[in-house]
Amino acid sequence: MVVNERLSRLRLVLGDDGLERLQEATVLVLGLGGVGSSCAAALARGGVGSLVVLDEDVVEPSNINRQTVALVSTIGRVKAEVMAEMVADINPDCRVVPRQLYISPERVAEDLDPLPRPDYVIDCIDTISQKLAIAQWCAERGLPLLSSMGAANKLDPTRLAFAEVQDTRNCPMSQVIRRECRRRGITGLEVLFSDERPVQVAGTGRTKAQTLGSMSYQPPIMGQMLAGLAIRRLAGLEAMVEPPRWVARGA
Repeated sequence: MVVNERLSRLRLVLGDDGLERLQEATVLVLGLGGVGSSCAAALARGGVGSLVVLDEDVVEPSNINRQTVALVSTIGRVKAEVMAEMVADINPDCRVVPRQLYISPERVAEDLDPLPRPDYVIDCIDTISQKLAIAQWCAERGLPLLSSMGAANKLDPTRLAFAEVQDTRNCPMSQVIRRECRRRGITGLEVLFSDERPVQVAGTGRTKAQTLGSMSYQPPIMGQMLAGLAIRRLAGLEAMVEPPRWVARGA
């Protein structure tokens, strides 16, 4: 049977119970850039039964060096739709809900609550205000969350590690997130970060395209690591951790 062949190597390490847990799980992947598109593909290959994938953008030529959805043939297409087609080609049994959507920090609940409730949320967005709003949304709803920190200007994937955000170092994005989490009363945010010091980029530009370089392998490896941890926990191979917590200031 084709489906058995497609999942046979997974069954060897997960067992029937673990594979069944994954097939019944729903994972929400926010952002389909270099990290998120690789993460979503790995979740589909890993036997996850349902994916909700969100991104506001279309594929651009500059994405090709690192993004799974970015090919010459997909330039100009909506990333979420391309991702859904790829998942269908990888694992036709995986149910996919694709959305081309900008997640406004002020409208996170309105944007995400109508979607299928996930068993895990993986935040691969690169905007700090959105990441903080997503962390608060997950905390309010008791949803497990993994949040990707910055991959830009980092070269060495062996320096990647999971930690609570207050335990990170040498990561400019983590530094800002850590400070804002303290200010907003968010605790227990688990992140994937690199403790490698960022490469100094030559030039005087101010835009992301001018200041944030990215290697072909670093964001995809981060996506694979995020997917791997979520898969192990959802399959019951590792204990689930507590969702982030939020206490309103003045409450």
